[in-house]
Amino acid sequence: MSLPQHPAIPEVLTYPQGESVPALAERVLIVPGVYWLRMPLPFALDHINLWLLRDCLDGVHGWTVVDTGLDTPTTRQAWETLFANALDGLPILRIVVTHMHPDHIGLADWLIERWSLPTRPVRLWISATDWLAARAASQQSSGHWGQAAADFLGSHGLVDAEKQAWIRAKAGYYSELVARVPPTYRRLMAGHTLRIGAHTWHLIAGHGHAPEHMALYCADAGLMISGDMVLPRISTNVSVTDAEPEGNPLQLYLDSLHAMRHLPDQTWVLPSHGRPFRGLQGRITQLLQHHADRFADLRQSLVAAPTAEGLSAADLLPVLFQRPLDAHQTLFAMGEAIAHLHALWHSGELHRQQDAAGTWRFSRAQTAVEDRALR
Repeated sequence: MSLPQHPAIPEVLTYPQGESVPALAERVLIVPGVYWLRMPLPFALDHINLWLLRDCLDGVHGWTVVDTGLDTPTTRQAWETLFANALDGLPILRIVVTHMHPDHIGLADWLIERWSLPTRPVRLWISATDWLAARAASQQSSGHWGQAAADFLGSHGLVDAEKQAWIRAKAGYYSELVARVPPTYRRLMAGHTLRIGAHTWHLIAGHGHAPEHMALYCADAGLMISGDMVLPRISTNVSVTDAEPEGNPLQLYLDSLHAMRHLPDQTWVLPSHGRPFRGLQGRITQLLQHHADRFADLRQSLVAAPTAEGLSAADLLPVLFQRPLDAHQTLFAMGEAIAHLHALWHSGELHRQQDAAGTWRFSRAQTAVEDRALR
């Protein structure tokens, strides 16, 4: 999932499809054999883009679906309409999932059950790490929701009783949004290629937003299905969670963006949220600058901290998010705030200690060395 952030500078990006977006249960042509779908989400971020690719697998003509939407009655009904009107009488042959978040994998198992035959099973194609993470998330509440998440965010200063109660009440939330994580899969790995119909897609791993996110890049068509790694008008959510409480996911994410620097700027990016766009390298520059600006804001606030013991992530939410946040947004905002602080802490620029109440507080290290990778 992603938290709305600062919009892109308009002149950097162009939108080949203009302002138009697919209606529910409608397919929109991108290039021959590649179609754009859109499904609703019940959040402030109210949609996800999915991709329908013409395919031929083991001699059978049909479709590959990239990402699935949440398990909701509305999304299931939209898919049923697509089955009747948008598949040209051909079957779905495989499900490719960029990463394990519920809006991407939610209906994978339902689609697999719907289209599998005894002689032709439909498989989930996903990275091994994200398949394992999805299986774990479907069986426990660690990672974002429930008591463990509430305790973890409480240790970073989130003491608001109403928001704490909301997070605790969400134990098992992942399994509410995901029909079932398929028990078998085909592994996607960075550097490998995937032949889908007439096109060869190169797999690009991204880290930080999800454990092992896979973007798909097709050089001959000039396309990249970016998942959540590069979005046009919001910054990807990168959070520290209770499952990895000392994690440094933001540095992983920044490194992943740098690893895409070799791709052409005019690549037509097909993102999971927002409209397809061109201007990949300009957008990567914006995202790197966005995080550099947030690091600068944190440095300034920590220098001006009223006490020597420093500030907590909750103290710094107004610095990073200058607008009201509901409970759902606060959960992700806290994860992002901790991720920014941990990047500076892991680089040696910040010192971290617990106060008498058990709250983690961050302050400038006496011999701070600012890591250029964070700028």
